[in-house]
This record gives sequence, structure tokens and C-alpha cells, in this order.
Amino acid sequence: MNIYLVCNAGMSTSILVKKMQDAAKTQQIDVNIEAFSVEILDEKIDSADVILLGPQIRHMFNDVKKVVADKCPVEVIDMRDYGMIRGDKVLEKALKMVQNNKGE
Repeated sequence: MNIYLVCNAGMSTSILVKKMQDAAKTQQIDVNIEAFSVEILDEKIDSADVILLGPQIRHMFNDVKKVVADKCPVEVIDMRDYGMIRGDKVLEKALKMVQNNKGE
């Protein structure tokens, strides 16, 4: 499973990715989590299972949804979870999004 966090430059989001990876390892969940700039989204979309936008680019949500179409679910990361770097909460949200998308 590929969880992609999309932001402006990927700097602060990379810290959240590390916390999410730690949470996944603790829970023994096999998942690939990456952060990258919105500029390369079109290169990554075909392998995405879920895309989470950093709150700082929430204004781009509709544009991202158009690029993604119906390939996978897209949501904005909760500002509190992002600010507090709650990797476990963001991971939980991403996993629920994938389950809901698959109808499980």
C-alpha cells in the first residue's frame, strides 16, 4: 500500500512521514509512506492508494482531486494532527480511507 503526503516542498511533511512509518512498524503494518511536492503528483498518481494533502496547501484540494480523478481517495490532513506530528492518527485516517474506498 502506498500512502502519499503532498505538500509544497516536503520538508515539514517528511517529519510526519517518519512518525507514520514508526507507527506502522509498531503496528506491524506493511505500508510505503512518502512525502513529495505537489509538482510531481502526476508522476506518482498511478501507484497511490491514498493521497493526503498538507494543510498548508488545502487551497489546492480541488485541483488535486481533478488530477487524481477516481484513482484513489484524497483528503487534507487535519491541521491539529499535522501540527502535533501525530503520525499514528494520520496513519489511522489513511488506512480508513483505503478501506472505505475498497468498500470493506
